[in-house]
Order: sequence, then C-alpha cells, then structure tokens
Amino acid sequence: MSFPHYFLETQVLSRETGENFELLLSKEDAKHARVARLSAGEHLAVIDAEQDYFHCQVVDFSGNLPIVRIAQKIESQQEQPAITLVQGLAKGEKMELVIRHGTELGVCSFIPLKCERSIMKLDPKKAGERIKRWNAIAKSAAMQSGQHFIAAVQDQHSIGQLSARASEFDAIFVCWEEADQVYSLKRALTHLREVAPERFPAPRIALVVGPEGGLSEREVQALLDSHPRAQLVSLGSSILRTETAGIVAPALVLYELGLLGGTC
Repeated sequence: MSFPHYFLETQVLSRETGENFELLLSKEDAKHARVARLSAGEHLAVIDAEQDYFHCQVVDFSGNLPIVRIAQKIESQQEQPAITLVQGLAKGEKMELVIRHGTELGVCSFIPLKCERSIMKLDPKKAGERIKRWNAIAKSAAMQSGQHFIAAVQDQHSIGQLSARASEFDAIFVCWEEADQVYSLKRALTHLREVAPERFPAPRIALVVGPEGGLSEREVQALLDSHPRAQLVSLGSSILRTETAGIVAPALVLYELGLLGGTC
C-alpha cells in the first residue's frame, strides 16, 4: 500500500521517548498534510533526518503538527545504484521537467552543466535561488513518487569542475548524438560490470547530457580524458531534445540495472 511520504530535516524518530509525539514537519509539509486532510488513523511514510524509514500512524491532527506513533520501522533495502544526471543547462522550464521526472525515476542527484553551446546562462547572483527552487521541485517529486530519498540538485559546474570530480564515480557515460549507435547504454553497463564487478549491483554512474546545442567535440574529449571508465553512449538513431534525453538516459540505465521492471 502506498502512503503519503514526508521527509524530516532535523527529527530522528529513534530518539523519541514517548509512544505518541509531534511529527516535526516543515511549514510547507504541514500545510500539505492539512490540504491532504490527514486525520487520525491514517498512515504516513516518514524518512527522518538519519534517513531511517518508518510507517507512522496519525493519532491526532488538531494542532499545527500531526501527533503520530511509530507503526513500523522499515529495514534498509539493498544498496541501490547511484545515478547522477549531469544535465546541460537548458532554457525555459526544461530543467524543471528533467529534475521532476528524473527524481520520480530514481536519479539520486543532478549537476547543472555549463557548456559552450548552452543557451541558458545562470546569473551568479540568482543561481542560488534557482538551485533552491530546483531542490524544492526534487523534494516535491520525491514525496509524490514515494522515493526513500530526496535527489540533490548541486551547484552549477563547468566541464573542468566536473572533470575534477570524476573519481567520485565508477563510470561516466557521455550521451552524444554523434556517438556510434553500437555504443548503447546496455553495452556500456556490460563493460562496466566486466571491469568492476565489485561495484554491482549499485554502481555510481554519472550520465552526461548536453544542452540544446549539444556538447562540443572539445567538451566530449575532456570528459573522456577525465576518467579511465568514461565512455561515449548513444541513445539510438533519433536526435532527442535535451529534456527528452535527460529523462530517457537515466530510465534506460535504471532499467538495465534491475529497477523500473528490468532484470540485472
């Protein structure tokens, strides 16, 4: 059964001493709970500040915050793949679309990428507010889709900054429309499994998608040079819009890794 999901910023439920206690929702989440008309007897899925997962039952919601009791602690699932989508900055609402749907799929983090051909430019003075908004969208999408974590939208990176962090990943897959179609994501994952079997079934993979104008050859080469397991990948014969590629690529990877109905 699917329950409404809430994420706690400071509260650790294992430290609560009483059987019934206030659930310290944020102001926005408490408002959401009221709009949803939560009432006594209903159950919630709660991920606390230590990322522990609980089912809680509402005892009373007559005050500002719900009073709940712990119905069950859900033991940690098997370690999951950590997919970071490095999305070339895109204009309009395209970034919001990618972050919302990517979070629903199970992307764990996003890195907005400043590229040579990016049409959208993030004003340094306004970048913080834009990142804050994108993180709010990721949180909303995580709550709606029942994720056990909130995908983090990181600060804008340049190609150089991303290359400097390449060692944080087990592999970097660069989605490029000029890549030979034989270089599929399935083939790239098969190769990664062969050379780094110890990282499965939960590899850390950075998926790079270019902006509207695509990645330049110089940028592609810099990314390939940044990691011994950086590979070009093709998403097929169709030339996809950047926001389409930003959704399709992680969906294909997660499917091949055994999520979204796939078998790894």
